[in-house]
Amino acid sequence: MSDLTQTETPPQPFANRALDPKTLATVALVGLLLVLPFGAGGYLIYSLSLCFANAIGVLSVSVLVRYGGEVSIGHSFFVALGAYAVAILEKQAGVGFFVGLPVAALAGLVGGLVFAYPSRRLSGIYLAVSTMALALALPEILVHSERFTGGFEGLYVALDPLAGLPKAPQRYYLALALLVLVCLALARLRKSPQGLALLMARAHPRAAEAFGITRGWARISVFALSATLASMSGAMVAVASSAVSPNSFTLWSAIFLLVGSVVSLNGLTLVPALVGGAFLTLVPNYLAGAGDWVPVLYGAVLLGVTLAVNSASDLRRILTRGGRP
Repeated sequence: MSDLTQTETPPQPFANRALDPKTLATVALVGLLLVLPFGAGGYLIYSLSLCFANAIGVLSVSVLVRYGGEVSIGHSFFVALGAYAVAILEKQAGVGFFVGLPVAALAGLVGGLVFAYPSRRLSGIYLAVSTMALALALPEILVHSERFTGGFEGLYVALDPLAGLPKAPQRYYLALALLVLVCLALARLRKSPQGLALLMARAHPRAAEAFGITRGWARISVFALSATLASMSGAMVAVASSAVSPNSFTLWSAIFLLVGSVVSLNGLTLVPALVGGAFLTLVPNYLAGAGDWVPVLYGAVLLGVTLAVNSASDLRRILTRGGRP
């Protein structure tokens, strides 16, 4: 079933939605994450903070796939845009996260529009290669802009978002709150006329044009939204890790974001986002001993998930046809 078909499903009464098992499971998961820091060690809290931040980056790629039908291999560029926006503002103006986050989101929005407008007619492999060019150029840009970015050494993010409170818990809860808010906003978008218009432009472009919704407008809007979310992810990554450097935003970083989106099945809700974020953040910790085999293992998982999804689709089609292939 397509996204457009699911969006057109009539809303159920509030009482039924409140008793929905998925909703209850999500609420229970959020409750568990809220109390987890009281019994977890400092390293786990730090890792989960990065996991939540990376989950927003995974959502940014999934938005582009679900609403635009396109793939980006360069979203590390927009993540870096948000991360360095926070770090540079702290260094140059002495302002913290609550000022840096809106600036990072605005930078991502502008950057997404600047890239999306000239590339609005590109699709498929051509758009993917164009975004890859951003990821390839990014480290050199950061290194040669040493006056602002700190060059190879990068910049530190030392200011606490909430002064006077313990550093680790507040960064954990801020990252979790931002992730939950992003998921709620995406759920609202899915049911909104704007979200329906974007899905219609992707699934039925000619029908959408009859309603005045051009595919070019939809592509620009989706890419700008995706880039904004990626920059918000970068802002949270900068705060959670307390530092930014060119080594954190390479082509591999962009590929891992894409892999995280695939592993999460391009889901736009909390659980898939956490799965993708954990795959980016927590899994490498357990594979640290694998060394150079880590990219190979990531590639194997990407291939395995892709084959499994396609096999599941074929199996579902066979079952609905009464066993006929």
